[in-house]
Order: sequence, then structure tokens, then C-alpha cells
Amino acid sequence: MTEPTLRIDKWLWFARFFKSRTLATKVCGGGRLRVNGELIGKAHQMVKAGDVLIFPQGHDIRVVRVLALGTRRGPAPEARALYDDLEPPVAHPRAAGNGALFARREPGSGRPTKSERRATDRLKGEP
Repeated sequence: MTEPTLRIDKWLWFARFFKSRTLATKVCGGGRLRVNGELIGKAHQMVKAGDVLIFPQGHDIRVVRVLALGTRRGPAPEARALYDDLEPPVAHPRAAGNGALFARREPGSGRPTKSERRATDRLKGEP
């Protein structure tokens, strides 16, 4: 008897790596996904338990091993049981947004608010 398989775009969506199946299909069809080291160009490629997937997700390259296929897109704990993360994503400074590119400062130590500026003007005797 053959092993059960599932389309790779469906599995990526079930495992909650992508918000929609359309996004998962684009990654599969874009030639940026590898199954067991082999480059995949179609979303209808079948995946089975034990396969290792390498694909980009945002700023990260994800490496996961398929543990189970799943039957639906369930809650996050159920989706997390479908795979084993072989290389957890590393936090990149740019991934957190523009604020991560600048040094952190204490609240209130930046540009003054309108009321603070008016209070400073009053102290200086300016109208």
C-alpha cells in the first residue's frame, strides 16, 4: 500500500506557514521551494511524512521536516504538530520594522510635545 500524500501548497497552508493557499501556491510555483533538496516548480508536488522542506518565509529561510499531513487548517497548536522546525528563524534587525534600525531611547527623551514646548517657551519668556 502506498504512503498517504498531500499537495505541498495545501500542507504549507495547513501548517500555517502562509495566510492563504494562494500565497503558498505562489511560493511553490516560484521555484523557491525544495523538497528533500530537490527544487520544486509546481504546487501539485506531493509531500509525505518525513520529507524535509526548505523555503523562504518573509526574511527567513525555513527548514522543516514534515511529521504529519493533517486534514484541515486548524488552530496553531494543531498546525505546530504537523512539522519539526530544524532551523528556527533568527531575528533580523530589519524584520522588526524601521524602529529596529535606530537606537532605542527612553520615553519622553525625544521631540517635545506641544504642551512641553509651550511650557519651555513660557519659561524663556517668549510669547
